[in-house]
Amino acid sequence: MNKLSVDERAEIVSALVEGNSIRAVSRMFGASRNTIDKLLCDLGRACSDYQDKAFRNLKSRRIQCDEIWSFVYAKEKNCTAERKAKGCGDVWTWVALDPDTKLVPCWFIGHRDAGCAYHFVHDLKERLARRVQLTTDGHRAYLNAVEDAFGAEIDYAMLQKIYGAPQDTPETRYSPAICMGARKAIISGNPNHNHVSTSYVERQNLTMRMSMRRFTRLTNGFSKKLENHEHAVAIHYMFCNFGRIPPSLRVTPAMEAGISDHVWSLEEIIDLL
Repeated sequence: MNKLSVDERAEIVSALVEGNSIRAVSRMFGASRNTIDKLLCDLGRACSDYQDKAFRNLKSRRIQCDEIWSFVYAKEKNCTAERKAKGCGDVWTWVALDPDTKLVPCWFIGHRDAGCAYHFVHDLKERLARRVQLTTDGHRAYLNAVEDAFGAEIDYAMLQKIYGAPQDTPETRYSPAICMGARKAIISGNPNHNHVSTSYVERQNLTMRMSMRRFTRLTNGFSKKLENHEHAVAIHYMFCNFGRIPPSLRVTPAMEAGISDHVWSLEEIIDLL
């Protein structure tokens, strides 16, 4: 990696954040996969550390949370106990989003259980400077986690979606069940019903699937190592928060949130190394 110029590194990172796999990037730019892997790991650590320090005392008023599924090496049902001990199998990315600024202040990669919910929600709490309105889906693990982290100092509601019975036929096997409706459940505080929604964070999850080859369904581009999966997610959010302007804004999420005063170029992101 040390032999690559800044421009070459920027081209490789640009290809990665636009949804290309490591093998495809290797063919496009003539760089070895080991070189791209090392750049991914080093830059991923730098992006994760920078965002962890930068996203503090955020003045967000609303937060939406959701989880997105993927897997490492193989799906959970096809993994041996030895592989599961190394982090292989089903992996969930917990995501928090400010719907006003489109900033992603924190995320957590792990299982979809109470322990990961506890870690994720407490991390979110430490980044906020004021009382917020929080909306999550109906996952029960959020209940104890939010109460333990925020106590009564939050306006919290759940959006519980009601799905029809799934039809396991060749035509519908890879399609989600039909959503029959949604119920807004007030958990604590006094949340505004008009803002009880997870639409923005679910749209951000779609961006993840479109922008990272590792999240694309029904391909062989899935992550083979949990560590590389975590680094790829860190780079993706660094680019989305600091380097990409959402269609609904004229600035980046970091600029809208008052964290940055300009649009970061890929060269600036690489300078974090």
